[in-house]
Amino acid sequence: MSHVARKRFGQHFLTDRVAIDAIIDAIRPEQGDAMVEIGPGLGAMTLPLLRYVSPLTVIELDRDLALRLRGNGGLKVIEADVLTVDFPALAAAAGRRLRVVGNLPYNISTPILFHLLPAAEHIVDQHFMLQKEVVLRMAAAPGSKIYGRLSVMLQWRYDIESVLDVEPEAFDPPPKVQSAIVRMVPLPARGDIDASLLGELVTVAFSQRRKVLRNTLGRWLDGRSFAGHFDLQRRAEEVTVREYVDLCDEVGRAKVLPK
Repeated sequence: MSHVARKRFGQHFLTDRVAIDAIIDAIRPEQGDAMVEIGPGLGAMTLPLLRYVSPLTVIELDRDLALRLRGNGGLKVIEADVLTVDFPALAAAAGRRLRVVGNLPYNISTPILFHLLPAAEHIVDQHFMLQKEVVLRMAAAPGSKIYGRLSVMLQWRYDIESVLDVEPEAFDPPPKVQSAIVRMVPLPARGDIDASLLGELVTVAFSQRRKVLRNTLGRWLDGRSFAGHFDLQRRAEEVTVREYVDLCDEVGRAKVLPK
């Protein structure tokens, strides 16, 4: 049964066997892993993973593909939008932390990454196929022109590494962009950090990245009567992840201190 890639789902099916083998080698699946694959598609990664991991949970939105996948023993198929899936509940059902993999639809890759962020403590690692430009932004260091909100919001919670480039010709249909596999390993959580407050702080900081922070983050801090010290004579990309996190901690503690 043939399947035509559906543009509305951002489908680009991985077909190159050499690339697939390299990706499986990077993931290093092992028997006993509680593994979840997002967007299995035609099963290019799914079937090789099944040689190591069974049962394997897959999340597929496309009804026709989900039906096809149900014919494979060892698969638990969740037919749903991944943005509605409760990953902590999946980890609880498995009785252990998850390993999450997938060739993510490039048109919604960032929302998927942010959906997984609150579940980081329930995850061993994540290996995703993404647009290479996005992977570079995720792993960017301070001072880089591509270091931004995405870099900070993911790096405060994960160790991020680009492990493999994948050419457009490895897909059917070929995407118009370069692709890469990223490895994301959760870092120990800081219980004193309000993730929503950090998100607001970082969004404000990068809202006008050509201006020094006095004109953006400075006003935001003034609105909260922040009395601490923070060097606002820098641009947003000059501030490290650690500095953003520490500032968030300081702002959060000041907000709850009794007057």
